[in-house]
Amino acid sequence: MTRSAALLAVLAGLAALLAPAAGVPVRQQRPHHKLLLVSFDGFRWDYDQDVHTPNLDAMALEGVKARYMTPAFVTMTSPCHFTLVTGKYIENHGVVHNMYYNTTSKVKLPYHATLGIERWWDNGSVPIWITAQRQGLKTGSFFYPGGNVTYQGTAVTLSRKEGALHNYKNEKEWRSNIDTVMRWFTEEGLDLVTLYFGEPDSTGHKYGPESQQRKQMVEQVDRTVGYLRESIRHSGLDGSLNLIITSDHGMSTVHKKAGDLVEFHKFPNFTFQDIEFQLLDYGPNGMLLPKAGKLEKVYEALKDAHPKLHVYKKEAFPKSFHYANNPRITPLLMYSDPGYVIHGRLNVQFNNGEHGFDNGVMDMKTIFRAVGPSFRRGLEVEPFESVHVYELLCKLLGIVPEANDGNLSTLLPMLTPRADSGVPRSALLAGGCPTLVTGLLGAAILLAKVE
Repeated sequence: MTRSAALLAVLAGLAALLAPAAGVPVRQQRPHHKLLLVSFDGFRWDYDQDVHTPNLDAMALEGVKARYMTPAFVTMTSPCHFTLVTGKYIENHGVVHNMYYNTTSKVKLPYHATLGIERWWDNGSVPIWITAQRQGLKTGSFFYPGGNVTYQGTAVTLSRKEGALHNYKNEKEWRSNIDTVMRWFTEEGLDLVTLYFGEPDSTGHKYGPESQQRKQMVEQVDRTVGYLRESIRHSGLDGSLNLIITSDHGMSTVHKKAGDLVEFHKFPNFTFQDIEFQLLDYGPNGMLLPKAGKLEKVYEALKDAHPKLHVYKKEAFPKSFHYANNPRITPLLMYSDPGYVIHGRLNVQFNNGEHGFDNGVMDMKTIFRAVGPSFRRGLEVEPFESVHVYELLCKLLGIVPEANDGNLSTLLPMLTPRADSGVPRSALLAGGCPTLVTGLLGAAILLAKVE
């Protein structure tokens, strides 16, 4: 056999090896488990400590439990949920509030209406549904905030959006929703689904986090976790699906009858006539756009107006919150101490429980549980920030993440050695750089024989 013939044989062999992967991303040929991310809105980190929660306890024994998880600031539903699926702090993903607002037109829309405003969500950041789909996977969103709009022209493969008057408490419907998600996995071939429940947040708001009603709702959540895990087993997904249960934020008791309420309409040196746009009366947070030339006057009137109120110019807002550095944030922003909400022109907030406070406050911490073939068993990990969850989700799905603020090494110890090590050798040989290496090695051997 001549050297030329040998080289041709080598090249032909390499072409044959590489042909199956031509035009197909390597990640599509790498085996991965399915992933279900479940959020129970407003589930405070310690809600399982005063209620019997056998199913959440079983998840901890059979998988991974975090002592608690620190949400992003501002501790609101939409911003925190979007951090989970982008891995970005709120100032970087831009969903800075539950409400859509426009400081020029003065339009403000409530939470449910905002869920369908594409330009509020699609403002430069791509959530994991879109990233996964671009890399060959199929995804679904069931009631998850941000899952019902398009991003750069792409929609989630399958999605459901709750109505404005949706009853978040209906346990029968919860089970029906889980049944639908199981069909999405087994019949529609979805790889990733994010599933959202609006409790125990609603009950915590209405009755307070220490109420008996909240405790009963946590029991309902736990029953639902049990039903979910049984449905996973019944669907034959027990060995191929990773389950993560978490939340967006906690809940704190509101001091409704305190003698020192935060009431803007009672501040002696402040007038709404100096304000061009205001976003107040939404828990413990507020934003103000003073009229032209009035910024200093308004700031001086407010900065020491109340000992429970913390008012900042945008550029001086604490950097540790990773919140203010976004074009959507107004020149003045503020937050109040735990238990205090901000009242604007009138006192219109009557919730017994509230969130939106400093994410360093323990009442704002939330839960994290994970179980499945990729997770270790019986492991409790130290607290971490929710911004790191996205990198973990991408790792579990075998996809390349978008640029983000998280760090995979933070949560990597949760995974089994096999899951942690990356792609199995057989998968790499099926379509990646090791294929080329194997071919070159074969070429070297063959050439050696020729000589």
